[in-house]
Amino acid sequence: MKHTIHIRSTVLAAGRMVDIALLRRSIRMALEEEKVSCPCHVDVLLTDDEGIRAINRKFRRIGKATDVLSFPLQELVPGHFVPDKRGIDPATGRFMLGDIVISLERVRAQARQFGHSVAREGSYLCVHAVLHLLGYDHVDEGPDKRLMRSREKAIMARIGEGK
Repeated sequence: MKHTIHIRSTVLAAGRMVDIALLRRSIRMALEEEKVSCPCHVDVLLTDDEGIRAINRKFRRIGKATDVLSFPLQELVPGHFVPDKRGIDPATGRFMLGDIVISLERVRAQARQFGHSVAREGSYLCVHAVLHLLGYDHVDEGPDKRLMRSREKAIMARIGEGK
């Protein structure tokens, strides 16, 4: 199945900071592992802390930087992908899943903080964001968060960036 993953950046030389091919592979693997049954379109914006802070302020009214933001275009149930025909772009036939914004500054800082590679952190944030696009959430320490974390772990193990 051919998903379209459009990645753009506001940061010069973003391709030297993160492995763009790995980000795409991580998104595709998350969709595959979640048994997404139709071709999807996902937009990814790579930015810095200032850029993600501005987006966070504009859309969530939170005036601080974060690592990743997800903006689902459809309401989906975690673990049960059923595409609504209204979410399919008639021009491409792809399901419009949503948008992901990643701060490359946070990727580097969190990789250092957690003691793993920048590649692993970027991959993880893509998987995390795709799960949000697919309806997963982690607002508290309850079963929803445990389910999301277990899916992240399984997908990361499959990608091979579990460390």
